[in-house]
Amino acid sequence: MERREFIKTAGMIAAGTLAARNFIFGNKLFAKSFANGKKPNIIFILADDYGIGEVSCYGADNYKTPNIDKLARGGIRFTHAYTPSLCGPSRATILTGRYLFRTGATNQDATGLMKPSVETMMPNVLKPVGYVTASIGKWGQLPLEPSDFGFDYYLNFSGSGVYWNTQAKGKSYIVNGEKKNLLDKEYMPDVMHDHVVNFITKHREEPFYLYYAMSHVHTEILPTPDSKPETKDFYVDNIIYMDKLVGKLVDELDRLKLRDNTLIVFFGDNGTTNGRANEATIGGRRLNGAKGSMLEGGSLEPLIVNWPGVAPEGKVSDDLVDSSDFLPTFAELAGAPLPQNTIIDGHSFAKPILGEKGQPRDSIFIQLAGMWYVRDQGWKLNEKGELYDMSNAPFEEILVPDDTTDPSAVSARLRLQAALDQLNPAGGILDTGDGTGRHANKKKKKEKKKNNNKE
Repeated sequence: MERREFIKTAGMIAAGTLAARNFIFGNKLFAKSFANGKKPNIIFILADDYGIGEVSCYGADNYKTPNIDKLARGGIRFTHAYTPSLCGPSRATILTGRYLFRTGATNQDATGLMKPSVETMMPNVLKPVGYVTASIGKWGQLPLEPSDFGFDYYLNFSGSGVYWNTQAKGKSYIVNGEKKNLLDKEYMPDVMHDHVVNFITKHREEPFYLYYAMSHVHTEILPTPDSKPETKDFYVDNIIYMDKLVGKLVDELDRLKLRDNTLIVFFGDNGTTNGRANEATIGGRRLNGAKGSMLEGGSLEPLIVNWPGVAPEGKVSDDLVDSSDFLPTFAELAGAPLPQNTIIDGHSFAKPILGEKGQPRDSIFIQLAGMWYVRDQGWKLNEKGELYDMSNAPFEEILVPDDTTDPSAVSARLRLQAALDQLNPAGGILDTGDGTGRHANKKKKKEKKKNNNKE
């Protein structure tokens, strides 16, 4: 039996379908092998503040990412994958499979108010079917500790962009509740990598799920261990080092003979920051928008899926994906039921990963604070009722006049408005922040810093 057929039927078994039951009765050997735990390992790599304009396989002009590109050549590269454009709301959506108006994680502060008694995150979906789980890296604006949401093992640190102990937030980190000091000349991304390797080595005989939230390439941008003394801008070095760590992880999976049974997903948590967006060009063109915006440059992300012998090699997919889709996708591939009595907004894209024809989304939904939009392949409609022609995205979004009689635009407005009406984000948990989605005190901090500089 081919691996794709094996995994497909495993998911059918979990779903209890008639086809699966018929298959089991005719193939006891398969039923036995599935019962023995032939489930895929799942590694989810999340890059920080990293958009498509910084990945060479997406056409980036100024950055080379050979190891990430290799994953794309051996798997599927998605061109229409989206997430909320700030890290807290983005990560809340990734881990719960639920939109922000349901979880209340509409801004960077509100994200921290989510409760494990209310929201079920990825590890508690996968653990009942035999997975051991780990969160290694940035926990960011998420609340409490990873263990409170079901992770068996974790390493986290305060804030974002932690690299060296010369940083105020880089003095220490936490491993399973125990404080550790980051030593002189220790590089936090290397420490994280070592914990990743230790985790997958220890649990190589059982299925595992790893949520690997990298430090790169969030500010503060500092030299890497490979940087040269004469380097004036270390941003390129940071992207190169992140790519190097991805390659090192794949090499470890090969060494441990885990590669063939491991699904690797590479994704970004939001777009490139404004300070770097001018360099993150594709074909000489800057993306429209950046981190924190409701434009393409804020939410359009690199998404690469690689699983040797299972996912098609070298495929480029324009299927619509948003970050709520990971939870149901991983659950289906693992044979895990979804949380009961909970609305899961995500749509599984497991079938394309298995090389089959799936049912792609008609549209995706993105929210930040009290702003939101639905987008299909050609059009976008926001909470203000503004319709945009996206035929030249991600470089341009063309506002369509309200009184247009263009049949395509009229049809798109009706179609997307119906999708918004069905979701009804205005009827969910409303944002209580300052409207930007950022930390409420960020503006005050900037003003205070500006006043101090004047003095």
